[in-house]
Amino acid sequence: MRTHTVARRTRYLSLGMPAAVLGTLSGALAVVPASAAPTTADAVTAPLEHLQATALRAPAAQSAPATYVVQPGDTVSSIANRFGLRTVDVLTRNGLSWRSVIYPGQKLRLTGGAAAVTPKAPVAPATTVHVVAAGDTVFAIAAKHGTTVDAVLAANGLTRASVIYPGQKLALSGVPAATAVTATAPTAPPVTAGGKTHAVAAGDTLFAIAQKYGTTVAKLYALNGLSAGSIIYPGQKIAVAAATTAPASVSAKTPPPQLFASLDAEQAGNAALIIRIGRDLGVSDRAIAIALATAMVESSMRNLPSGDRDSIGLFQQRPSMGWGTAAQALDSSRSTRVFFGGTHDPNGQTTRGLLDIAGWERMRFTDAAQAVQISAYPDRYGQWETQAYQWLATHG
Repeated sequence: MRTHTVARRTRYLSLGMPAAVLGTLSGALAVVPASAAPTTADAVTAPLEHLQATALRAPAAQSAPATYVVQPGDTVSSIANRFGLRTVDVLTRNGLSWRSVIYPGQKLRLTGGAAAVTPKAPVAPATTVHVVAAGDTVFAIAAKHGTTVDAVLAANGLTRASVIYPGQKLALSGVPAATAVTATAPTAPPVTAGGKTHAVAAGDTLFAIAQKYGTTVAKLYALNGLSAGSIIYPGQKIAVAAATTAPASVSAKTPPPQLFASLDAEQAGNAALIIRIGRDLGVSDRAIAIALATAMVESSMRNLPSGDRDSIGLFQQRPSMGWGTAAQALDSSRSTRVFFGGTHDPNGQTTRGLLDIAGWERMRFTDAAQAVQISAYPDRYGQWETQAYQWLATHG
């Protein structure tokens, strides 16, 4: 007898019961009623497919309550995932931005209310005008008439880089004619001339410019009609000293054409990529212009490897908020498609792109961009509208 055969028989005999008894037991187990409690033998004889399905079955998303109290370690993204919601919908329901910080004990609204952004009704054309006098700035005019710089710019087709001049008539959007004060130009208005300016270079800030010329940021705001949310760009001319007055006999001249930021090689390449992807997706020129302006505001149209918190890439998308992995957010082509969204969105329904927003075509330029980005500075995108169309014409 072979050694292996002896070993096998020895193992069988160690069970301590005859083979016939084993056969009887197995037959008895086979006829146990289906209603009986499961046994170890049942588990052993269960089909492999059933066991795999049981092991791999993922728990369903919890039903979202009306409100949720933030717990330690929670993020907006993790809360949204837990209840089967989109991060962007939780943000908009609670008036938060992608950069907002939540804290334990904070109560978040998860259901109710329209998650989609409702387009604002267009502002009716203003009938009241302001005649620009010497020394006026758009900022001062807006403050005087109880409106905003953006409203004055929008009503007159101007940008932050536009120049106003004595005698020019500005429409005052949203200012009732009965309450608005219309300035009357003096009989012989002096004309500003010889004001000192600074050409913005890459890396310049208003603070650094103010220090260079021995002035203050507040004075630069007043001289140029800027505010804390304004953006300056290379090539822009910033007034740094008040202009002297010329003799009254000098007549006002037509203002120079509006300036727009020229793009360097890196920025031009990214602009061309955004335009090409927009064309591939079949979106409108307006959608492409909104994407260009958004990229300029968020990253100066550069594929940045870092930003606020974990914001990265052309559109400063945040992996922690569901915009994809870090590598995906740094893929300029993919991040652009995610910004446009729609049926070809690589993120699917996880995030909301421009094409996913009902009525975006009827929104103001800056509001449409803000509906995607949910920025803490919603008016910045509109400041680049004119330039965005010029980039589209140049690099498209």
